[in-house]
Amino acid sequence: MSVSSVIKSIQDIMRKDAGVDGDAQRLGQLSWLLFLKVFDAQEELLEFEQDNYQAPIPEKYLWRNWAADEQGITGDELLDFVNDDLFPDLKNLVAPIDKNPRGFVAKEAFSDAFNYMKNGTLLRQVINKLNEIDFTDSNERHLFGDIYEQILRDLQSAGNAGEFYTPRAVTRFIVQMIDPQLGESIFDPACGTGGFLACSFDHVKEHYVKTGSDHQTLQQQIRGVEKKQLPHLLCTTNMLLHGIEVPVQIRHANTLNKPLSSWEVEDQVDVIVTNPPFGGTEEDGIEKNFPSEYQTRETADLFLQLIIEVLKTKGRAAVVLPDGTLFGEGVKTKIKKL
Repeated sequence: MSVSSVIKSIQDIMRKDAGVDGDAQRLGQLSWLLFLKVFDAQEELLEFEQDNYQAPIPEKYLWRNWAADEQGITGDELLDFVNDDLFPDLKNLVAPIDKNPRGFVAKEAFSDAFNYMKNGTLLRQVINKLNEIDFTDSNERHLFGDIYEQILRDLQSAGNAGEFYTPRAVTRFIVQMIDPQLGESIFDPACGTGGFLACSFDHVKEHYVKTGSDHQTLQQQIRGVEKKQLPHLLCTTNMLLHGIEVPVQIRHANTLNKPLSSWEVEDQVDVIVTNPPFGGTEEDGIEKNFPSEYQTRETADLFLQLIIEVLKTKGRAAVVLPDGTLFGEGVKTKIKKL
């Protein structure tokens, strides 16, 4: 059975559920389930490789212990477990980033996630469908790319102004032109579902990674920030599948919340590849984080200033921007001069 038909049948099951309303909620529901399944697939690998392995989240919440058995809990029992135990415990998990980074990643992923489904029997059917995909099998792992494309296509049709998901061909072209190197810090300040970061990771891995220590270096050089919960969750899952064992560098926040003057030299990066949101305006007060002569509510203009500030000397960036950035007047002219 093809991956897209698995996803389609999952979405068909969700349509029968009274709690799930529209594409965005279906994707949100699918995303946290996918995250837990992929997270557990990686945990199984780490458990096999490490002598002193410790589970980063309570063992009963690992996918294999509550979801993997087709005849496992279902109906109201499953709903009670998910709503009363799994969600509250993962949202409130005590997982310091320095002592339990993978637990921290799980907690961040669940910080704004929701279980929309109200029918435990239908939820069990969805879980059983997901179990048809084995993410520990390297052949099937690349299939996540297909699932991902499917989810992105659905997101694009469910999205609204300023939520444009960059086509894969565009990301690949941009990353090839920028040619990030091993050891260079690579940053996307509005990383969405992680298309640019995943593509950069693949590029460096393919061209420059030769040894195990190279691979460790590569894991540390990818950084991203995403303010919306659903793309952040998808991005984290995407990074896990690309082999970043602890994607703590993918933060759930708004990059523009930090005043421009408080970015330090150690925050600067070598490479920025991004498609920041544009056409939208930021929440009240965000523009106060920028110098008075450059203040505006247009997100693309604010991100452009941020990129100029955060790039190292001789750093390089490739940014998708609206044509208004080139031809607009006022603050846009000042930013072009800058």
